[in-house]
Amino acid sequence: MTPRAIWLHLRVPFSFFLLPVFTFALSQSPRPDWVRAGLVLVIIHLLLYPASNAYNSYFDKDEGSIGILEAPPAVDKALFNVAWVLDVVALVLGIWVGWWFVAYLLIYGFISKAYSHPAIRLKKYPLISWVIVSMFQGGFTYIMTLQAINGLPIADVFRVKPLLAGLLCTLNLLAVYPITQVYQHEEDARRGDLTMSRLLGVRGTFLNAIFFFMLSLTGFYVYFNGKVVFWLLPLCLLPGILFFLGWFRRVAKDVNQADFRSAMRMTLLSGLGLNIFFLILLFLRFSESVGIKIN
Repeated sequence: MTPRAIWLHLRVPFSFFLLPVFTFALSQSPRPDWVRAGLVLVIIHLLLYPASNAYNSYFDKDEGSIGILEAPPAVDKALFNVAWVLDVVALVLGIWVGWWFVAYLLIYGFISKAYSHPAIRLKKYPLISWVIVSMFQGGFTYIMTLQAINGLPIADVFRVKPLLAGLLCTLNLLAVYPITQVYQHEEDARRGDLTMSRLLGVRGTFLNAIFFFMLSLTGFYVYFNGKVVFWLLPLCLLPGILFFLGWFRRVAKDVNQADFRSAMRMTLLSGLGLNIFFLILLFLRFSESVGIKIN
């Protein structure tokens, strides 16, 4: 494989779609260590996630669109080796962050490998893979990010508010994850993978997203105790909501409209909206120190 082909399969820009979990944890951090925060960001988004993408691409050998790749290059053993190198580097750097973080990296790495490895291939089991991927990319990553960037005792992150925040991250993934599979039905069928989106069907995938998004939004209202700041969330998500509704209307008339580019636009708008909201929360947290407060 050429270096460019390997780079494409790392799908580093796709990490942006998962960045809201990190920015949410940062915005809720009581005493963040900014050096640790920067290192955690690099390890998760530039090493752990790309290693997972490369490993899964090696075993999937996709010929159709995946992630942000509309036409993925052919893969060989070089991609497999790069995935392991990135994993090892992530673990070595993770030691500096802390042993709980190393344990997180090991567990996440094992789960991500089980997703596509032919010996286990969680991807074949729609409900199990949907729940596990959403939980580990959502709540589990939130809890460990919060612990790592604040250097908290592990018991401190297993309290009601952090656990509720982790649940909200998981609900978001339960909504969005099948949407990222909605254009891959033919490719997944060819490999014999019954993904959650295939199980739900195209229209069912959209209805699932609506249900879990509404559940997540209700959860955020509870999390913020109905304060004014909550209403910034639907405002930040409005472009994505409008696009989703328009897309769903087109898909209801023609399922072929559930295509790669629309799914990527939807995911981008959703990720952008959430990141903007959590960065606003981070700004507000710091502005309180100079007497600015929104109730």
